[in-house]
Amino acid sequence: MEDNAGKILSAGGGGKELTMEKDEATPSGEEYEVEAVVDYVKDEAGKEWYQVKWKGYPTDQNTWEPKDNLTGCNKRIKKFHKHLKIEKLNRKQYKRKRQRSEEHLEMSKKFAKLESLVDHELMPLDFAAKRALAKRSLQKWEDDMNMTSKPKKEAKIIVENDVDAEGPPQDFTYIIDYKAVGELEIPKDPLVGCECEDCYEDGGPQCCPKNSGSHNPYHKNGRVKVPPGTPIYECNKRCRCGPRCPNRVVQRGRRFKVSVFRTNNGCGWGVKTLQDIKKNSFVMEYVGEVISNEEAERRGRVYDANGRTYLFDLDYNDGDCPFTVDAGRYGNVSHFVNHSCDPNLVVYGVWIDTLDPRLPRIALFACRDIAAGEELTFDYQMTGEINSSDSAAPKLQPIKCMCGTEECRGFLF
Repeated sequence: MEDNAGKILSAGGGGKELTMEKDEATPSGEEYEVEAVVDYVKDEAGKEWYQVKWKGYPTDQNTWEPKDNLTGCNKRIKKFHKHLKIEKLNRKQYKRKRQRSEEHLEMSKKFAKLESLVDHELMPLDFAAKRALAKRSLQKWEDDMNMTSKPKKEAKIIVENDVDAEGPPQDFTYIIDYKAVGELEIPKDPLVGCECEDCYEDGGPQCCPKNSGSHNPYHKNGRVKVPPGTPIYECNKRCRCGPRCPNRVVQRGRRFKVSVFRTNNGCGWGVKTLQDIKKNSFVMEYVGEVISNEEAERRGRVYDANGRTYLFDLDYNDGDCPFTVDAGRYGNVSHFVNHSCDPNLVVYGVWIDTLDPRLPRIALFACRDIAAGEELTFDYQMTGEINSSDSAAPKLQPIKCMCGTEECRGFLF
């Protein structure tokens, strides 16, 4: 009969009992409460291993225990397998690949506290199995991002990690449009639209760009022809022209397939194109939470302490920057684009359904031809792009640059 508390022998078979209730003494006096069984693998020898979440310890203290040690946790194991079966049924492309390498990794430092308590060396999960687990979670993340991108019919995203066993980023939600925070409202109902049937051939003074005091920004093939710093006014939902209008480019979304990949130079995740991209082509938007300048200052101090930032000031009008885009916790593919002092992307401010001069959309265009397989980058200092003011630079202490280009300035900020 199963004990309600459950009983576990510590890895290594040292005879010390780990119980699930702290008020039940054991012969060794060492007690640990199991909160949940969270994962499962089987090695080549057929031995089953379960990842255990310990009550009172954070998730980075989870450990892998052989099934033989989980003598009192049958209910939790059955519950875990039931949930796992449901997950497998819901994912047709679900594949579980496990293998065991001949060499084992050293004990993770994350398990050091638990190791000292049980006075035993816990058997680490081998690198191949960790990679298999990461691959499963990365596939789900890839599916989720592509599903979120469907409303805009954006090109496919591939996730690749051939470097380490890192899984999807924590505390990050994929979005495809600005997310207003607090009491901020982003207007999306323009007052006027043009009456052009063909904005490229017939666009006159009443067409959106000229009506806003600017110039026709695109060639007929959709490539930008105005220099960085020039405001772009695309046709909006009130315009008579259709969705194939040459002046509707950014609003059609990302057209090139990309890969979010794990870099091998210590820069974490990066983005590379899977297709050739011609100079002046639209590549992607920079989206995230739209926050007030005061909230940006607060978040900037947190990012400063961690040595990175995702803040992008919407300061098209000199001296007027009430809003900032933060792609830290909410963002799209641009969240993973790395910095370069010699970038292949450049930034433009674009207005579509929101004509408020303080709320441009941030569009990244190719500033040169980009070959398939090349990493996409932009200059985090953004000098001379949305405007030439120094306020566009993210709010950070000097950080060493790792772009490795001949033009490298030595520091990101």
